[in-house]
Amino acid sequence: MSDRVASPQQGGPASEQRPGKAEKRAAEKIAAAEAAAAKRRRQALTGAVAGLATLGAILAVVIVLNNTTRSAETDAAPAAAPATAASEAAPPANPGFPPLPPGADAALAQKPAVTAGSGDLEKLTVTPLVKGTGPAAQAGQTITVNYVGVSYRTGEEFDSSWKRSEPFSFQLGGNVIPGWNQGLVGVKAGSRVQLDIPAALAYGDNPGGGEPAGPLRFVVDVLAAQ
Repeated sequence: MSDRVASPQQGGPASEQRPGKAEKRAAEKIAAAEAAAAKRRRQALTGAVAGLATLGAILAVVIVLNNTTRSAETDAAPAAAPATAASEAAPPANPGFPPLPPGADAALAQKPAVTAGSGDLEKLTVTPLVKGTGPAAQAGQTITVNYVGVSYRTGEEFDSSWKRSEPFSFQLGGNVIPGWNQGLVGVKAGSRVQLDIPAALAYGDNPGGGEPAGPLRFVVDVLAAQ
């Protein structure tokens, strides 16, 4: 037997090598660098998402404002057209028209609706529609009237002082058709009468100069007789 003390075999547990302090510090630096890089990536991603959200909100506001502006312009445009058409069709403004006599019926402030007659018209017919209380019209006086004239057969309007917003004055018994000179005598101011006038007392059956032919119907408001 040998009296030497036995030594551990090489490669056994007692011979394993442990890491040094330098290696630990290097590993810690690498881990810290990776953590910092990961943090920066997360911050960059968060910033990008926030930026996209802000951009989306701005675009949404722009779209809403644009649509609101277009809607307002569309709603406002049609309103202007009817007003323009109405102003073109309206007669010239005349605040004093019609000049009604004191105590006149309110009906004389509105244009009457005049329709066609029926049957054959052989004689002058005067039909009171509104009875006035003013002085009666006499031959030779200056008479101021409003009137609407239509064809007795068709009801088509051919003349009206209402279209001009201006009453018509003339000398009764003077230069007007016989149907007026005869039919308005004795009619009181403030009255509205319907005159059905045969062709012989109007412009005849074949007039020249653009006058209406055949029997005529007038609704006449007597405003003054002086």
